[in-house]
Amino acid sequence: MIPGSFEYHHPGSLDEAIALLSSLGDDAKVLSGGQSLIPMMKLRLAEPAHLIDINGLTDLEYIKESDGYLTIGALTREADLDRSDVIGKKYAVIHDTAHVIADPQVRNLATIGGNLAHGDPANDHPATMLALRAEVVATGPNGPRTIPIDDFFIGPLTTALAPNEILTELRIPAPTQGSGGAYLKLERKVGDFAIAGVAAVVTLDGSGNCTLAGIGLTNVGPTPLRATAAEKFLLGKPLSDDNIAEGGRMAGEASQPTSDHRGSAEYKRAMVKEMTIRALKKAKARAEGEQ
Repeated sequence: MIPGSFEYHHPGSLDEAIALLSSLGDDAKVLSGGQSLIPMMKLRLAEPAHLIDINGLTDLEYIKESDGYLTIGALTREADLDRSDVIGKKYAVIHDTAHVIADPQVRNLATIGGNLAHGDPANDHPATMLALRAEVVATGPNGPRTIPIDDFFIGPLTTALAPNEILTELRIPAPTQGSGGAYLKLERKVGDFAIAGVAAVVTLDGSGNCTLAGIGLTNVGPTPLRATAAEKFLLGKPLSDDNIAEGGRMAGEASQPTSDHRGSAEYKRAMVKEMTIRALKKAKARAEGEQ
């Protein structure tokens, strides 16, 4: 199918884009990479009367560190995350995530901001941002505001963005010494949406005990999920095989999958358990210095 008719807008600044969004209201959609929106428009699942293309706002494309945070502009492409030295060396879990999104052609266009703003629990970055305890910066007519990632996903394909706001930046706390992370994704074929996915982030102290744990789950609930009980269980403990196994079991219990053509709910829950174990082991190894 082809999309329905719409009026195309190409603002030259963020202020102009926000003004258009404010004046056009619910009849408008923001286009960044378009890798989620355009397929929905082709299927007539989304039929905006106005499309506001913000791809020309190149000042929203950046990856930089400052004041104890990694900041990523919303129009940063997945391919740029995949190639970034800073991401590869210090934020391996983000590199893991970007690298398994769709295929190279999609990654050259898709943006991290669009991936999150779409609010799809099957997208990969939401779970990783939950594990990293990121913050979302949304900018509207009254300027920017910061939204904790745990408050951002409020329902299926629904986020805390106001109708006249645009996601402009991600803020991720810089890792301390002894930190590591990993993202694992189970898919039917390369580039597919996840049957299930797990992001794990840990910080270890000098004795090998876990002082921070983050576990985010992909496509096993109506929204991206945090495995809160598993995180709390791991705190203050060494990441032994037994403790990791229990964390995996608790993450599986926290998942809320439904049966579909990708597998039964029981199968997906079992895969969450196993992938959490593997992701935690990989995160631990990276925290201990493995490249």
